[in-house]
Amino acid sequence: MSMQAMLWTGFAVIMIAMFILDLGVFSRKSHEISFREAVAWTTVWVGLAMLFNAGILVFLGTQKALEFFTGYLIEESLSVDNLFVFIMIFSYFHVPRAHQPKILKWGILGALVMRGVFIFLGIELFERFHWLVYLFGGLLIFTGIKMAFGGEEKIEPEKNLLVRLTRRFVPITRRTYGDRFFIRRRGVWAATPLLLTLLVVESSDVIFAIDSIPAILAVTRDPFIVYTSNVFAIMGLRSLYYLLSNVMEMFAYLKLGVSFILAFVGLKMILSSVYQVPIYFSLGVIIGALTISIMASVTIGAKKKGHARREKQT
Repeated sequence: MSMQAMLWTGFAVIMIAMFILDLGVFSRKSHEISFREAVAWTTVWVGLAMLFNAGILVFLGTQKALEFFTGYLIEESLSVDNLFVFIMIFSYFHVPRAHQPKILKWGILGALVMRGVFIFLGIELFERFHWLVYLFGGLLIFTGIKMAFGGEEKIEPEKNLLVRLTRRFVPITRRTYGDRFFIRRRGVWAATPLLLTLLVVESSDVIFAIDSIPAILAVTRDPFIVYTSNVFAIMGLRSLYYLLSNVMEMFAYLKLGVSFILAFVGLKMILSSVYQVPIYFSLGVIIGALTISIMASVTIGAKKKGHARREKQT
């Protein structure tokens, strides 16, 4: 068995065990995830990702370890930006916080399958049609500029194709029934608003993948590195949501940092035919962009709060 095959096996064992613990045992019953629980699980997932990265460093070398870490940072930064969308979706459907973990759980499972398909399909397409590198590189640059200078994102579930098809062919209840996606009423199965919420969450992840998969393919085309870094970032998304959902206003400028990262990796992808940007440089740019955007958010946010407090006192 090759070293990478052994790492695939270790990765599968870790994921299966964590699926059983996180999504099967501790999240078997719907409950509102506390801040302390969110901190604990976020620490667990980040710690596991770093331990796995250490294993890559030992068995596959520095280059692969740097690629994993860079890809993981890209996916985590894009995931944090996606949390804003999840907040708007839950707010639109008036989903109680106690029922949100179940939606995120099934959303994550769906995302893992879709990301796997997108990743291996994307790698195959890039290998066969090299011109797609320029297309997706330009798309990333366009997305980054649009994210930086565009207005606030709007959530319009009624225009969502899956929601419209579901409403057309499946009866939908007006209210929720606990955390159930379906109920049987008068001998007829009907969907609850929680199912519509899940469909919108899954649909949004397809849109996220259009940005995130090309972004990490600009770093590496190794399916093992691309998929494992994606999975570790996605699996920690649920706990990260509850960790940051109440303090999102503190990261007002994170979107600018993420937009810069998207534009940078898009440019890196376009230039890949003539110049390979060193992984050290790419990692430094990504860490720098995230650090500056977070520091700006915290510093400027604190100044605004102080200014608002002084205005109230006067």
